[in-house]
Amino acid sequence: MIEIWSKPNCIFCDKAEMLCKMKSLEYKKYMLDVDYSREEFVEKFPEARTFPQITMDGNYIGGFTELDAHLT
Repeated sequence: MIEIWSKPNCIFCDKAEMLCKMKSLEYKKYMLDVDYSREEFVEKFPEARTFPQITMDGNYIGGFTELDAHLT
């Protein structure tokens, strides 16, 4: 299961979701200030400075570029 930690109006968040759809992968998209707070995001991804942050089966992948490389 891929989890995409997203924020509104984020082109790379949308690209990550589209990539999952194109590859028919199961995913869940979490939206900032709806599904989680900024504080929860920083606690879960203390080194993150960009969106999205992506995990797969509980393992940290990175952002969209890392997800794309991981799935290729």
